[in-house]
Amino acid sequence: MTNNPAGLTSTDYLDGAQEMHAAGRPYLAHLLAEVAAQRTTDPATAHSIRAQFPDPTRKD
Repeated sequence: MTNNPAGLTSTDYLDGAQEMHAAGRPYLAHLLAEVAAQRTTDPATAHSIRAQFPDPTRKD
């Protein structure tokens, strides 16, 4: 792990999202997953990440 956020990868953010989800922190999981999705180059992968961690404050 790095102290420089610019050095973090999509996988690093996704790992953090999974940890926050497991810890019962859905909003932080969503935020970290959104960064992971933004850092990926594949639109299908980004969509999949967003689907796994939907915005917990959104009421559809």
